[in-house]
Amino acid sequence: MGDLGISIYPSKSSLDEMKDYVFLAARLGYRRIFTSMLEIADNPHKTVNQFREIIAYANQLGMRTSIDVNPRLFQILDISYQDLTFFKDLGVWSIRLDEGFTGLEEARMSMNSQGIVVELNISRGQHYIDMVMDFGADKHHLIGSHNFYPQAYTGLDFDYFLKTAKQYKQHNLLTTAFVDSVYGEIAPWPVSQLMVSAEIQRQMPITSQVQLLKMSGVIDDIIISSAFHSKDELEAISHIYHSPVPVLPVKWDDEASHQEKEVVLEPLHMYRGDYSGYMIRSSQTRVMYKEVDFPAHSVRPLQRGDITICNTSAGQYKGELQIVLKDRPNDGSFNVVGRIAEDSLALIDHLKPWQGFKLQ
Repeated sequence: MGDLGISIYPSKSSLDEMKDYVFLAARLGYRRIFTSMLEIADNPHKTVNQFREIIAYANQLGMRTSIDVNPRLFQILDISYQDLTFFKDLGVWSIRLDEGFTGLEEARMSMNSQGIVVELNISRGQHYIDMVMDFGADKHHLIGSHNFYPQAYTGLDFDYFLKTAKQYKQHNLLTTAFVDSVYGEIAPWPVSQLMVSAEIQRQMPITSQVQLLKMSGVIDDIIISSAFHSKDELEAISHIYHSPVPVLPVKWDDEASHQEKEVVLEPLHMYRGDYSGYMIRSSQTRVMYKEVDFPAHSVRPLQRGDITICNTSAGQYKGELQIVLKDRPNDGSFNVVGRIAEDSLALIDHLKPWQGFKLQ
């Protein structure tokens, strides 16, 4: 398990509101902070002291700060990639190279004596990480993180997102990606239609974004890209992130009974391994609720994402919970009690046979 993180933007926020936010996040178990100097590249000296003060405060709370930089910023600040003292004095844990260099410079930076971690841009793709490693980079001072994309439809294709992150996992490097919600108050750029890493995330609630990245199996740390989210939202994200099994959100059918809701919500479900491709079967519920009667209702044709419970007419299948993967007819034995929330439907594609899961 990796860590959760928040973002702060010293050029757009007061020190007091940043401190309050960092303190809240630390108290809720968040351990990483992302911040950026890119949007102030024309005059970075103006806010350096504010960066230094909030980073020092975060360090006192046990949080690790990553700062986004690029070659232009190195030139403006007159920083050599062979001497990272500036960032050590700033108190950061890692420097995130938004654009990067040629591979040689990144490798040399990873060999720094200040203990600064070099964070590479996973979204760059190609064989960038292999090139950096070819120059003898120190893996102990090297991690990767995906970009975030504020404009709609500019986010990464999810297959590309997975492919590029896997390149870093093959080198046993820590990986990071970003999630966001409409409740974020501060963003680094004027255009912000959710700052997410993969385009598929943009239509999903932030908790489902977190669940998706966890289920991908290639992302360790997850960072909220905008600033100043509420305590309730931070807690909900933490709950999903630290859950030992995937949690899928449910939208109820109006006719679902109290008993059926118990079948859906109470057990730890398991995706039966001998799967057909038409449904996710959780068979233990028919043993747990063997003595319960399930009268037929809502026996409409089945659509992808429907949550069904086999009714009394289903014989030995009575009480079995299923999630529909492909549209198909309903022979009258399947009560549709709800469905996976439409904006989170992509999650069922990443649930694996024999995997446990919860519905909520």
